[in-house]
Amino acid sequence: MQSRFAIGVAALVLAVAAPAYAQVDISGQWAARVTEDQPHRAPGAELGDYTGLPINAAARQKASVWDASILSQPERMAQPHPAMYFMRGPGPQMVVTRRTDPVTHALVAYTIEGVFGRDDRIIWMDGRPHPSANAEHTWEGFSTGVVQGNRLTVTTTHAKWGVIQRNGVPSSPKAVMTEHFIRHGEYLTLVSIVDDPIYLEEPFIRTSHFMQSANITPDQRWLFEVVDEVAGHPRGYVPHYPLGTKQDGFAKKHGLPFEATQGGTETLYPEYEQKLRQMLRSNASTQSAR
Repeated sequence: MQSRFAIGVAALVLAVAAPAYAQVDISGQWAARVTEDQPHRAPGAELGDYTGLPINAAARQKASVWDASILSQPERMAQPHPAMYFMRGPGPQMVVTRRTDPVTHALVAYTIEGVFGRDDRIIWMDGRPHPSANAEHTWEGFSTGVVQGNRLTVTTTHAKWGVIQRNGVPSSPKAVMTEHFIRHGEYLTLVSIVDDPIYLEEPFIRTSHFMQSANITPDQRWLFEVVDEVAGHPRGYVPHYPLGTKQDGFAKKHGLPFEATQGGTETLYPEYEQKLRQMLRSNASTQSAR
């Protein structure tokens, strides 16, 4: 007879050799925590504030002529936020539900209810491929997910043109978003990475946080009602700022060099601090000379 020790060693070897099937589950009710970036996610970023964004000249030009009043046009009043932004604000206070096969009980998808405009999303978990590049683009895009250790990784393609920030900083239909949902008990961290060959110089990364709740009700006020007229504008007017507008209000308000507020890869790294200090000294010298 084998000794208990030998049996125990054999069992341990088998356990180590066997693959691990860790299964993170993001289903439940989740309340957004916005204490770290409330000004950007609630009232919204100010015009001309592109700090922390690796945007290129095309994105900067697009944002500088954007006027939020465009959303008051009848054809845009029901426009939701796109996939590249709607997990940021407002909220969302969301309900995540597991959708399983009624026969096998295998996980088919997660659905997320509660994003702005109720443009609720589906994350397919059954291994289906993404559609052709020529397939229809939607506000929520097409999302597939796979579990990797303690995180759910989601890839989203086929999203419409939209914004990554509510002051007009754009995202293109060619953008691809990768999300990592990481759960720690009653806390959920979402790491979002946007790759956009049209408007970004390098991947744009940010995090959002949620806390488990028991009384989330997707807000019905986020269902839009379209009216016939846009007050204060003649029929056919398209809200915009003229091409070449310099959105320097944010820089002046906060006493910052205009260049430092315009984003770009260079501004994201610690080395830029020295350049910023030099610009501040130069501005101070110019003002004192006056």
